[in-house]
Amino acid sequence: MTSEPSISYDPPPGAAVPALELVGLRREFADKVAVDSIDLRVPPGSFFGLVGPNGAGKTTTLSMAVGLLRPSAGRALVHGVDVWADPIAAKRLLGVLPDGLALPERLTGGELLTYWGRFRRMHVRTVADRTAELLRILELEEAEQLGTLVGEYSTGMRKKIGLATALLHPPRLLVLDEPYEAVDPVSARVLTAILRRFTSSGGSVIISSHVMSLVEQLCSRVAIIARGQVLAEGSLDEVRGGRTLEDRFVELVGSTDLAEEDLTWIGS
Repeated sequence: MTSEPSISYDPPPGAAVPALELVGLRREFADKVAVDSIDLRVPPGSFFGLVGPNGAGKTTTLSMAVGLLRPSAGRALVHGVDVWADPIAAKRLLGVLPDGLALPERLTGGELLTYWGRFRRMHVRTVADRTAELLRILELEEAEQLGTLVGEYSTGMRKKIGLATALLHPPRLLVLDEPYEAVDPVSARVLTAILRRFTSSGGSVIISSHVMSLVEQLCSRVAIIARGQVLAEGSLDEVRGGRTLEDRFVELVGSTDLAEEDLTWIGS
């Protein structure tokens, strides 16, 4: 039986195919619009930050982009492959660290990566070599030697083993939802080195965060999202407009000012 051909997107002549392209992406939950017809392009080889306040629609957007949540309307394309029309081809190109990643609790980190690699039909020797290297680099080797189960991992350790599953095959695009959350400074430095090596070798990374200083440190391009819409998108300097990213963010998203008469009971 012959396999179905990949469903691809043809860019305009002379244009590079985006690593990720969202076209009119929309998601509704009952009468609430969580993501409102978002258009977004992540250039190949870029380190892209998606920032916004809590409830802005970041996680919903990324979940639709990688095939975890079906959109109400619109398309998501990974290197020109439609995620929802040809999910198998698209997911070969993707490494994903979703928010609230559910992992098998009764496996060690090494067992999890072995299972993950075989599930992706990788060669046994390749899986073993990459598993050993990832556990060492991500400082999970000692936990593996002690037989620590994933269910006993700290939140930061779970983030790291989740990143290892995303890198194992390896992908061309990494989509990481709050990858630095609950990660200690030493591990964060290791994570940054891995991601920068990934982009310098031609891969693309998109991360979500609400920590502006982190995004300014890491990302070459950024999009600010609020109320399910993209308010600004472009290079870091274009979006900042000569200010800090935090100042630009507050200007676009708005802030709740503390009036002099508010919370007067504090300190009384």
